[in-house]
Amino acid sequence: MRQIVCFTHATLDGYIDDPHKWSLQYSDEELQDYGLKMTLAADALLLGRITYEGMAQAWPTRAGNPFADHVNSITKYVVASQPVDTTAWDPTVVIAGPDLLDEVSRLKQAEGGDILIWGTGQLTDALAAAGLLDEYRIDTPPVIKGGGEPLFRPASTGTVELLDTKVFATGAVVHAYRPASAP
Repeated sequence: MRQIVCFTHATLDGYIDDPHKWSLQYSDEELQDYGLKMTLAADALLLGRITYEGMAQAWPTRAGNPFADHVNSITKYVVASQPVDTTAWDPTVVIAGPDLLDEVSRLKQAEGGDILIWGTGQLTDALAAAGLLDEYRIDTPPVIKGGGEPLFRPASTGTVELLDTKVFATGAVVHAYRPASAP
C-alpha cells in the first residue's frame, strides 16, 4: 500500500507561512539531499487548490535538476470544489472535494510510490481524521517567528507517534510523526 506523507516547514513556534523568508538559509546540502530522497520516493503530489495554484505558477519553469525535474514529471492530484486550470502544471488530475476520501483511498491501494503532500491544512486534517494520512514530516529550522499561519488548527486535534528525528548541522530538525488517533 502506498504511503501518504505530508512534508512542511514550520518555525519553532509553529508557523508555516512565507517559508521562503525564514527556512532557506537552513537548507544545506544535507537537508536538500533528505528532501530529494523523500521526493524521489514519491510518484504523486496531493495538494489543495490554493497550494496547487501557487505552485503551478512557479514549478513549471523550474528544470535542470533532479528535484525539479521529478516534481514536474509526477502526477499532481489537486483537491478542489471549483474549477482549476490543470494545463498550468501537467500532468494534473482534479479530485472533487466531496470525493476526497474515496479517491484517496483508491490512490493508496493502487501500485506506486509514496504520495507527497506539501503543507498542512484542511486536506491533511481530513485525511488524518479518516485514518488515511500516514506521516507528518515537519522541518523546523531554529527560527521563532512570533505569529502567522499556524501549523495545525482545531480540526487537527489528535495524537501522534514519533517515528524519527533527524538533526542537521544548520540547526534544522525534521521530526517524523504518525497520526495515532483522533480525539
